[in-house]
Amino acid sequence: MDADVTDTAGTPSEPDGPAGGGEAGKDAGGESSGSAPGTEPGADAGTEADAADTGAGTDSGADSRAAADAGDGADGGTDTDAETPKHKRHWLRWAALGTSVVVLAAAGVGWWFYRKLDANITTDTTAAAELQTYEKERPRPVSLEAQNILLLGSDTRSGAGNSKYGRDDGGSQRADTTILLHIAADRQSATAMSVPRDLMVDIPSCREPDGTRTKPQFAQFNWAFEFGGAACTIRTVEGFTGIRIDHHMVVDFRGFKAMVDAVHGVEVCLKEPIDDADAHLRLRAGKQKLNGEQALGFVRARKSIGNGSDTERMERQQQFLGALVKKVQSNGVLLNPIRLYPVLDAATKSLTTDPGLDSLRDLYDLTRSIRNVPTEKVQFLTVPRQPYSADPNRDELVEPEASELFKRLREDRLVRVVPDKDKKNKKAEDKNAETPTDEKPDGTGSVSPTPAPTFSGTNAAVGMCE
Repeated sequence: MDADVTDTAGTPSEPDGPAGGGEAGKDAGGESSGSAPGTEPGADAGTEADAADTGAGTDSGADSRAAADAGDGADGGTDTDAETPKHKRHWLRWAALGTSVVVLAAAGVGWWFYRKLDANITTDTTAAAELQTYEKERPRPVSLEAQNILLLGSDTRSGAGNSKYGRDDGGSQRADTTILLHIAADRQSATAMSVPRDLMVDIPSCREPDGTRTKPQFAQFNWAFEFGGAACTIRTVEGFTGIRIDHHMVVDFRGFKAMVDAVHGVEVCLKEPIDDADAHLRLRAGKQKLNGEQALGFVRARKSIGNGSDTERMERQQQFLGALVKKVQSNGVLLNPIRLYPVLDAATKSLTTDPGLDSLRDLYDLTRSIRNVPTEKVQFLTVPRQPYSADPNRDELVEPEASELFKRLREDRLVRVVPDKDKKNKKAEDKNAETPTDEKPDGTGSVSPTPAPTFSGTNAAVGMCE
């Protein structure tokens, strides 16, 4: 080794040094037989390891590399160790870049879906303006945290996919189904009250689509929607119930079918087969799953099922909606974005709402607030009614039962719903029972204990095949 080559400790070698230093200290294998004064054990270990890698009989260049490697060993590391942090930083930079791209792509797709669903919703500004005009005449809300939403199933034949259900009379429409959905302030229950289309009620003067106004009249309820759309229907419902309507939604035939298909059908059980040409429906008896087209015919059929009354049809609609709610909750649709999107897309495409519910964010907040309501607490019932005295083909309210129901919904009080066959037994039980303690609307005191009223109906926990 040349005199200027450093030893393992990095100190210049002395040519006149003692044996064991310099080239004289090298054995046949190229290993050092000793160590220079002050050389650390780690330096020897590093030198031996490098010599083993390069093999015996290395040339001077190998000696230089071995000496240099030994110097690295003296610092406690190797070339690989020195480069590792660089490789890690390089890898982390690529990982961060890749993650950023994925996140941005996901956000972009999510934003696209959001904008698409949001744009599907139609805002009913006409109804909002009409209701504002009559604001002073409308009921004042009693329970501010509760929500009352009027759901309207339009029988319009206009629009893609609706013409085959009948003739389009210039876009005219009536409310084929009307349901007042009351969501309790504590979000622990929801009550859906159907309003018969043939119920005789007072309809106020309403603004027609051409700008003219109708005269106030006593007529069947579903005329209100034909006269003045959602605004006229809302004012009519508020007039005979005293319940303030906070929001409304209108869904047509096409939207109903799409929602049923989006949850892959709903199961029903039929006691007898159905063959109804008007409803475009043929079904066998027994248990079966209905797709959207079949479901629409099932809830609309009237003449071929039971006694052909609208009363039975409403009960069938309530049972089907209960089964639909149960299907959505049991399949985890509300908590699974992949399964929820088709349902939302189907719903929003044919949905018309007031400005307070015309965004996906508004609908999401509403859905989130009630998604944990137990199915047995999602109740369905119909306004207490009986055949109208002047025309048995029309309905009238049964009093004081109807007024009691409206009062309890208005004040966000307990509503007890039982199957019609159990109502007589329930009434007998209630004679000896007291209603649970009820708070007054202002949150103070309690109502004096009296038998709790019971109404005929069902809930979402009771399937159609149970």
